[in-house]
Amino acid sequence: MLEQHDFRADIDAVGRSNAIITLLETVALATGMGFAAVARVTESRWVTCRAIDHISFGLMPGDELDVESTLCHEVRQYNQEIVIDDVYADETYVDHHCPARYGFRGYISVPIYLQDGFVFGTLCAIDPQPRKLKNDRVLSMFRLFAQIIGEILDADEELTASREAVAQEQELARIQERFIAILAHDLRNPVNALKAGLRLIARQNFDDKTIELVNLMRGSVNRMEHLIENLLDQARRRQGEGIVIEKALSSTLKPALHQIVAELQAAAPDQKIVTNIDLLEPIACDVPRISQMFSNLLANAVTHGASGAPIQVESTATTGNFSLSVTNSGKKISDDMLPSLFLPFERRKDRPNREGLGLGLFIASEIAKGHGGTLDVSSDDNRTVFTFQMPIREATTT
Repeated sequence: MLEQHDFRADIDAVGRSNAIITLLETVALATGMGFAAVARVTESRWVTCRAIDHISFGLMPGDELDVESTLCHEVRQYNQEIVIDDVYADETYVDHHCPARYGFRGYISVPIYLQDGFVFGTLCAIDPQPRKLKNDRVLSMFRLFAQIIGEILDADEELTASREAVAQEQELARIQERFIAILAHDLRNPVNALKAGLRLIARQNFDDKTIELVNLMRGSVNRMEHLIENLLDQARRRQGEGIVIEKALSSTLKPALHQIVAELQAAAPDQKIVTNIDLLEPIACDVPRISQMFSNLLANAVTHGASGAPIQVESTATTGNFSLSVTNSGKKISDDMLPSLFLPFERRKDRPNREGLGLGLFIASEIAKGHGGTLDVSSDDNRTVFTFQMPIREATTT
Protein backbone atom coordinates (compact mmCIF):
# COMPACT_ATOMS: atom_id res chain seq x y z
CA MET A 1 0.00 0.00 0.00
CA LEU A 2 2.79 2.40 0.88
CA GLU A 3 5.70 3.56 -1.23
CA GLN A 4 8.16 6.41 -1.47
CA HIS A 5 6.94 9.74 -2.87
CA ASP A 6 8.37 12.80 -4.58
CA PHE A 7 6.09 15.55 -3.29
CA ARG A 8 8.32 16.85 -0.49
CA ALA A 9 7.75 20.52 -1.35
CA ASP A 10 3.95 20.09 -1.16
CA ILE A 11 4.15 18.09 2.07
CA ASP A 12 6.41 20.72 3.63
CA ALA A 13 4.11 23.53 2.51
CA VAL A 14 1.13 21.90 4.25
CA GLY A 15 3.24 21.01 7.28
CA ARG A 16 4.43 24.59 7.77
CA SER A 17 0.89 25.75 8.55
CA ASN A 18 -0.40 25.22 12.07
CA ALA A 19 -3.77 26.44 10.82
CA ILE A 20 -4.19 23.37 8.62
CA ILE A 21 -3.80 20.92 11.51
CA THR A 22 -6.35 22.99 13.43
CA LEU A 23 -8.78 22.69 10.52
CA LEU A 24 -8.32 18.91 10.44
CA GLU A 25 -8.94 18.68 14.18
CA THR A 26 -12.07 20.77 13.72
CA VAL A 27 -13.30 18.44 10.99
CA ALA A 28 -12.85 15.44 13.28
CA LEU A 29 -14.61 17.14 16.20
CA ALA A 30 -17.49 18.51 14.13
CA THR A 31 -18.26 15.32 12.21
CA GLY A 32 -17.00 12.52 14.45
CA MET A 33 -14.84 11.23 11.61
CA GLY A 34 -11.88 9.19 12.83
CA PHE A 35 -9.46 10.08 10.04
CA ALA A 36 -9.13 13.42 8.22
CA ALA A 37 -6.39 14.42 5.80
CA VAL A 38 -5.10 16.85 3.24
CA ALA A 39 -4.01 14.74 0.29
CA ARG A 40 -1.95 15.70 -2.75
CA VAL A 41 -3.76 14.09 -5.66
CA THR A 42 -2.61 13.89 -9.25
CA GLU A 43 -3.63 11.71 -12.15
CA SER A 44 -1.27 8.99 -10.97
CA ARG A 45 -0.49 9.72 -7.30
CA TRP A 46 -2.22 10.07 -3.92
CA VAL A 47 0.11 11.29 -1.15
CA THR A 48 -0.68 12.17 2.47
CA CYS A 49 0.38 15.73 3.30
CA ARG A 50 -1.13 16.03 6.79
CA ALA A 51 -3.54 13.82 8.72
CA ILE A 52 -5.48 13.41 11.95
CA ASP A 53 -5.83 9.70 12.73
CA HIS A 54 -7.97 8.48 15.63
CA ILE A 55 -8.78 5.07 14.09
CA SER A 56 -5.23 3.84 13.39
CA PHE A 57 -5.70 4.07 9.64
CA GLY A 58 -1.93 4.24 9.49
CA LEU A 59 -1.09 7.10 7.12
CA MET A 60 1.59 9.63 7.97
CA PRO A 61 2.79 12.63 5.91
CA GLY A 62 4.50 11.25 2.86
CA ASP A 63 2.69 7.91 2.86
CA GLU A 64 1.02 7.00 -0.40
CA LEU A 65 -2.03 5.09 -1.63
CA ASP A 66 -2.70 3.67 -5.06
CA VAL A 67 -4.56 6.61 -6.53
CA GLU A 68 -7.03 4.49 -8.51
CA SER A 69 -8.03 2.73 -5.33
CA THR A 70 -9.24 6.01 -3.81
CA LEU A 71 -12.42 8.02 -4.24
CA CYS A 72 -10.27 11.19 -4.23
CA HIS A 73 -9.17 10.14 -7.70
CA GLU A 74 -12.77 10.50 -8.86
CA VAL A 75 -13.15 13.82 -7.03
CA ARG A 76 -10.19 15.18 -8.98
CA GLN A 77 -11.09 13.48 -12.26
CA TYR A 78 -14.70 14.66 -12.34
CA ASN A 79 -14.20 17.87 -10.34
CA GLN A 80 -16.99 17.07 -7.90
CA GLU A 81 -17.49 16.38 -4.21
CA ILE A 82 -18.25 12.93 -2.87
CA VAL A 83 -20.28 12.62 0.34
CA ILE A 84 -21.39 9.28 1.81
CA ASP A 85 -23.32 8.95 5.07
CA ASP A 86 -23.28 5.14 5.01
CA VAL A 87 -21.78 3.09 2.20
CA TYR A 88 -24.12 0.19 2.97
CA ALA A 89 -27.13 2.40 2.18
CA ASP A 90 -25.60 4.33 -0.73
CA GLU A 91 -26.77 3.06 -4.13
CA THR A 92 -23.81 4.57 -5.95
CA TYR A 93 -20.97 3.31 -3.76
CA VAL A 94 -22.35 0.22 -1.99
CA ASP A 95 -20.48 -2.05 -4.38
CA HIS A 96 -17.50 0.25 -4.99
CA HIS A 97 -14.11 -1.36 -4.44
CA CYS A 98 -12.74 1.57 -2.39
CA PRO A 99 -14.94 1.28 0.76
CA ALA A 100 -14.50 -2.48 0.79
CA ARG A 101 -10.73 -2.15 0.46
CA TYR A 102 -10.24 0.42 3.21
CA GLY A 103 -13.08 -0.57 5.51
CA PHE A 104 -14.99 2.70 5.87
CA ARG A 105 -18.71 3.48 5.87
CA GLY A 106 -18.74 7.26 6.28
CA TYR A 107 -16.79 9.31 3.71
CA ILE A 108 -16.42 12.89 2.45
CA SER A 109 -13.95 14.49 0.03
CA VAL A 110 -13.89 17.96 -1.53
CA PRO A 111 -11.30 19.37 -3.95
CA ILE A 112 -8.69 21.93 -2.90
CA TYR A 113 -8.12 24.60 -5.57
CA LEU A 114 -5.22 27.00 -5.87
CA GLN A 115 -5.74 30.56 -7.09
CA ASP A 116 -4.95 29.66 -10.70
CA GLY A 117 -7.67 26.97 -10.72
CA PHE A 118 -5.20 24.12 -10.33
CA VAL A 119 -6.49 21.18 -8.25
CA PHE A 120 -3.91 20.60 -5.51
CA GLY A 121 -5.71 17.63 -4.03
CA THR A 122 -8.50 17.00 -1.56
CA LEU A 123 -9.67 17.59 1.98
CA CYS A 124 -11.06 14.18 2.89
CA ALA A 125 -12.27 12.20 5.89
CA ILE A 126 -13.28 8.60 6.55
CA ASP A 127 -14.74 6.60 9.44
CA PRO A 128 -15.59 2.93 9.92
CA GLN A 129 -19.02 3.97 11.24
CA PRO A 130 -21.85 5.78 9.44
CA ARG A 131 -21.85 9.55 9.88
CA LYS A 132 -24.39 12.26 9.05
CA LEU A 133 -22.51 14.24 6.43
CA LYS A 134 -25.07 15.10 3.77
CA ASN A 135 -26.21 18.42 5.19
CA ASP A 136 -25.46 22.03 4.38
CA ARG A 137 -23.59 22.68 7.63
CA VAL A 138 -21.01 19.95 7.05
CA LEU A 139 -20.65 20.65 3.34
CA SER A 140 -20.25 24.40 3.90
CA MET A 141 -17.59 23.73 6.51
CA PHE A 142 -15.60 21.42 4.22
CA ARG A 143 -15.85 23.83 1.28
CA LEU A 144 -14.72 26.74 3.45
CA PHE A 145 -11.84 24.75 4.94
CA ALA A 146 -10.74 23.58 1.49
CA GLN A 147 -10.79 27.18 0.30
CA ILE A 148 -8.73 28.30 3.32
CA ILE A 149 -6.19 25.52 2.73
CA GLY A 150 -5.85 26.59 -0.90
CA GLU A 151 -5.26 30.20 0.15
CA ILE A 152 -2.67 29.08 2.72
CA LEU A 153 -0.82 27.12 0.05
CA ASP A 154 -0.94 30.06 -2.36
CA ALA A 155 0.45 32.38 0.32
CA ASP A 156 3.18 29.87 1.19
CA GLU A 157 4.20 29.62 -2.46
CA GLU A 158 4.42 33.38 -2.78
CA LEU A 159 6.42 33.65 0.44
CA THR A 160 8.79 30.89 -0.67
CA ALA A 161 9.28 32.60 -4.03
CA SER A 162 9.98 35.91 -2.27
CA ARG A 163 12.52 34.30 0.04
CA GLU A 164 14.25 32.63 -2.90
CA ALA A 165 14.36 35.95 -4.74
CA VAL A 166 15.83 37.66 -1.67
CA ALA A 167 18.42 34.89 -1.28
CA GLN A 168 19.38 35.24 -4.94
CA GLU A 169 19.70 39.01 -4.58
CA GLN A 170 21.81 38.58 -1.44
CA GLU A 171 24.10 36.15 -3.21
CA LEU A 172 24.37 38.50 -6.19
CA ALA A 173 25.19 41.35 -3.81
CA ARG A 174 27.91 39.26 -2.18
CA ILE A 175 29.39 38.45 -5.58
CA GLN A 176 29.28 42.11 -6.60
CA GLU A 177 30.90 43.18 -3.32
CA ARG A 178 33.70 40.65 -3.77
CA PHE A 179 34.19 41.81 -7.34
CA ILE A 180 34.33 45.47 -6.31
CA ALA A 181 36.76 44.71 -3.49
CA ILE A 182 39.05 42.74 -5.80
CA LEU A 183 38.81 45.37 -8.52
CA ALA A 184 39.56 48.22 -6.11
CA HIS A 185 42.49 46.32 -4.63
CA ASP A 186 44.00 45.50 -8.01
CA LEU A 187 43.56 49.06 -9.29
CA ARG A 188 45.91 50.42 -6.65
CA ASN A 189 49.04 49.13 -8.38
CA PRO A 190 48.46 50.85 -11.76
CA VAL A 191 47.38 54.04 -9.95
CA ASN A 192 50.59 54.00 -7.91
CA ALA A 193 52.56 53.49 -11.11
CA LEU A 194 50.84 56.48 -12.69
CA LYS A 195 51.61 58.63 -9.63
CA ALA A 196 55.26 57.62 -9.72
CA GLY A 197 55.48 58.39 -13.43
CA LEU A 198 53.87 61.79 -13.01
CA ARG A 199 56.29 62.64 -10.20
CA LEU A 200 59.20 61.88 -12.53
CA ILE A 201 57.68 63.95 -15.33
CA ALA A 202 57.10 66.89 -12.97
CA ARG A 203 60.85 67.08 -12.27
CA GLN A 204 61.62 67.86 -15.91
CA ASN A 205 61.92 71.35 -17.30
CA PHE A 206 58.71 71.91 -19.24
CA ASP A 207 56.78 74.99 -20.18
CA ASP A 208 53.97 76.30 -18.00
CA LYS A 209 51.23 74.76 -20.13
CA THR A 210 52.78 71.28 -19.86
CA ILE A 211 53.29 71.66 -16.12
CA GLU A 212 49.64 72.70 -15.78
CA LEU A 213 48.58 69.62 -17.73
CA VAL A 214 50.73 67.37 -15.55
CA ASN A 215 49.16 68.89 -12.44
CA LEU A 216 45.69 68.22 -13.81
CA MET A 217 46.67 64.60 -14.46
CA ARG A 218 48.04 64.28 -10.92
CA GLY A 219 44.78 65.64 -9.56
CA SER A 220 42.80 63.09 -11.56
CA VAL A 221 45.02 60.23 -10.43
CA ASN A 222 44.68 61.34 -6.80
CA ARG A 223 40.91 61.44 -7.25
CA MET A 224 41.04 57.88 -8.59
CA GLU A 225 43.07 56.85 -5.56
CA HIS A 226 40.48 58.34 -3.19
CA LEU A 227 37.63 56.55 -4.99
CA ILE A 228 39.52 53.26 -4.75
CA GLU A 229 40.10 53.75 -1.03
CA ASN A 230 36.40 54.51 -0.55
CA LEU A 231 35.46 51.28 -2.30
CA LEU A 232 37.92 49.30 -0.19
CA ASP A 233 36.61 50.89 2.99
CA GLN A 234 33.05 49.99 2.04
CA ALA A 235 34.07 46.41 1.25
CA ARG A 236 35.81 46.11 4.64
CA ARG A 237 32.75 47.49 6.39
CA ARG A 238 30.39 45.03 4.67
CA GLN A 239 32.73 42.21 5.73
CA GLY A 240 32.45 43.34 9.34
CA GLU A 241 35.93 44.80 9.58
CA GLY A 242 34.82 48.43 9.70
CA ILE A 243 37.04 51.44 9.13
CA VAL A 244 40.17 51.19 11.24
CA ILE A 245 41.15 54.41 12.98
CA GLU A 246 44.71 54.66 14.34
CA LYS A 247 45.15 57.85 16.33
CA ALA A 248 48.58 59.30 16.97
CA LEU A 249 49.76 62.70 18.18
CA SER A 250 50.96 64.39 15.00
CA SER A 251 51.99 67.76 13.59
CA THR A 252 51.47 66.64 10.00
CA LEU A 253 47.74 67.26 9.73
CA LYS A 254 48.09 70.87 8.58
CA PRO A 255 50.42 70.11 5.64
CA ALA A 256 48.29 67.08 4.78
CA LEU A 257 45.18 69.26 4.50
CA HIS A 258 47.05 71.79 2.36
CA GLN A 259 48.18 68.94 0.11
CA ILE A 260 44.56 67.85 -0.43
CA VAL A 261 43.62 71.44 -1.34
CA ALA A 262 46.51 71.62 -3.82
CA GLU A 263 45.54 68.34 -5.47
CA LEU A 264 41.88 69.30 -5.90
CA GLN A 265 42.77 72.83 -6.96
CA ALA A 266 44.93 71.34 -9.70
CA ALA A 267 42.05 69.14 -10.81
CA ALA A 268 39.61 72.10 -10.81
CA PRO A 269 41.73 75.20 -11.62
CA ASP A 270 38.65 77.37 -12.29
CA GLN A 271 37.18 76.66 -8.86
CA LYS A 272 38.76 78.93 -6.26
CA ILE A 273 39.43 77.33 -2.87
CA VAL A 274 40.04 79.73 0.03
CA THR A 275 41.65 78.20 3.11
CA ASN A 276 42.06 79.18 6.73
CA ILE A 277 43.81 76.28 8.41
CA ASP A 278 44.87 77.42 11.86
CA LEU A 279 46.55 74.43 13.47
CA LEU A 280 49.52 75.32 15.66
CA GLU A 281 49.67 72.36 18.03
CA PRO A 282 49.97 68.63 17.38
CA ILE A 283 46.60 66.82 17.25
CA ALA A 284 45.83 63.24 18.23
CA CYS A 285 44.13 61.79 15.15
CA ASP A 286 44.51 59.43 12.22
CA VAL A 287 46.03 61.86 9.72
CA PRO A 288 45.49 59.70 6.59
CA ARG A 289 41.84 59.13 7.55
CA ILE A 290 41.20 62.81 8.32
CA SER A 291 42.82 63.62 4.97
CA GLN A 292 40.56 61.09 3.25
CA MET A 293 37.49 62.60 4.90
CA PHE A 294 38.57 66.12 3.97
CA SER A 295 39.26 65.06 0.39
CA ASN A 296 35.75 63.61 0.13
CA LEU A 297 34.15 66.75 1.55
CA LEU A 298 36.18 69.07 -0.64
CA ALA A 299 35.56 66.97 -3.76
CA ASN A 300 31.84 67.05 -2.95
CA ALA A 301 31.98 70.86 -2.72
CA VAL A 302 33.82 71.11 -6.04
CA THR A 303 31.27 68.80 -7.67
CA HIS A 304 28.11 70.39 -6.29
CA GLY A 305 29.19 73.96 -5.61
CA ALA A 306 28.21 76.87 -7.82
CA SER A 307 30.68 77.35 -10.64
CA GLY A 308 32.96 80.34 -10.04
CA ALA A 309 31.94 80.84 -6.41
CA PRO A 310 34.81 80.25 -3.96
CA ILE A 311 34.86 77.28 -1.62
CA GLN A 312 35.74 78.12 1.98
CA VAL A 313 37.85 75.75 4.09
CA GLU A 314 38.16 76.44 7.82
CA SER A 315 40.07 74.37 10.36
CA THR A 316 40.82 75.26 13.95
CA ALA A 317 41.92 73.57 17.14
CA THR A 318 40.78 75.15 20.37
CA THR A 319 40.95 73.87 23.91
CA GLY A 320 39.48 70.39 23.81
CA ASN A 321 38.01 70.60 20.31
CA PHE A 322 39.09 70.26 16.68
CA SER A 323 36.86 71.44 13.82
CA LEU A 324 37.06 71.29 10.06
CA SER A 325 34.44 72.81 7.76
CA VAL A 326 33.92 73.03 4.00
CA THR A 327 31.49 75.62 2.64
CA ASN A 328 30.27 76.01 -0.92
CA SER A 329 27.66 78.12 -2.64
CA GLY A 330 25.04 76.60 -4.89
CA LYS A 331 21.68 74.96 -4.86
CA LYS A 332 20.24 74.02 -1.48
CA ILE A 333 20.19 70.35 -0.55
CA SER A 334 16.51 69.43 -0.42
CA ASP A 335 15.05 68.62 2.99
CA ASP A 336 13.95 65.16 1.88
CA MET A 337 17.53 64.26 0.96
CA LEU A 338 19.16 65.31 4.23
CA PRO A 339 18.22 62.16 6.24
CA SER A 340 19.90 59.86 3.67
CA LEU A 341 22.83 62.09 2.72
CA PHE A 342 25.39 60.05 4.67
CA LEU A 343 24.06 56.65 3.60
CA PRO A 344 26.11 54.54 1.15
CA PHE A 345 25.18 54.61 -2.55
CA GLU A 346 22.86 57.61 -2.07
CA ARG A 347 23.73 60.17 -4.73
CA ARG A 348 22.33 63.65 -5.03
CA LYS A 349 19.10 63.31 -7.01
CA ASP A 350 19.36 66.91 -8.17
CA ARG A 351 22.57 65.98 -9.97
CA PRO A 352 21.78 62.51 -11.32
CA ASN A 353 24.42 62.55 -14.04
CA ARG A 354 27.35 63.37 -11.78
CA GLU A 355 30.05 60.74 -11.45
CA GLY A 356 30.49 58.75 -8.25
CA LEU A 357 28.98 55.93 -6.26
CA GLY A 358 27.61 57.92 -3.37
CA LEU A 359 30.25 56.57 -0.99
CA GLY A 360 32.24 59.73 -0.30
CA LEU A 361 29.99 61.30 2.32
CA PHE A 362 29.26 57.91 3.88
CA ILE A 363 32.97 57.18 4.30
CA ALA A 364 33.53 60.69 5.67
CA SER A 365 30.78 60.12 8.23
CA GLU A 366 32.26 56.78 9.28
CA ILE A 367 35.69 58.36 9.74
CA ALA A 368 34.14 61.08 11.87
CA LYS A 369 32.43 58.47 14.05
CA GLY A 370 35.68 56.51 14.31
CA HIS A 371 37.31 59.61 15.81
CA GLY A 372 34.51 60.00 18.33
CA GLY A 373 33.33 63.09 16.49
CA THR A 374 30.41 64.25 14.39
CA LEU A 375 29.91 65.26 10.78
CA ASP A 376 26.98 67.62 10.27
CA VAL A 377 25.53 69.48 7.31
CA SER A 378 23.50 72.66 7.02
CA SER A 379 22.14 73.94 3.74
CA ASP A 380 20.09 76.91 2.59
CA ASP A 381 19.64 78.92 -0.60
CA ASN A 382 22.99 80.66 -0.12
CA ARG A 383 25.41 78.02 1.03
CA THR A 384 26.00 74.43 2.15
CA VAL A 385 28.35 73.72 5.06
CA PHE A 386 29.78 70.37 6.13
CA THR A 387 31.34 70.54 9.59
CA PHE A 388 33.45 67.91 11.31
CA GLN A 389 34.11 68.27 15.02
CA MET A 390 35.86 66.01 17.47
CA PRO A 391 37.12 66.27 21.02
CA ILE A 392 40.90 66.38 21.30
CA ARG A 393 42.02 63.53 23.50
CA GLU A 394 45.12 61.50 24.12
CA ALA A 395 46.19 59.27 21.26
CA THR A 396 44.35 55.93 21.17
CA THR A 397 43.82 53.11 18.68
CA THR A 398 40.34 51.89 17.76
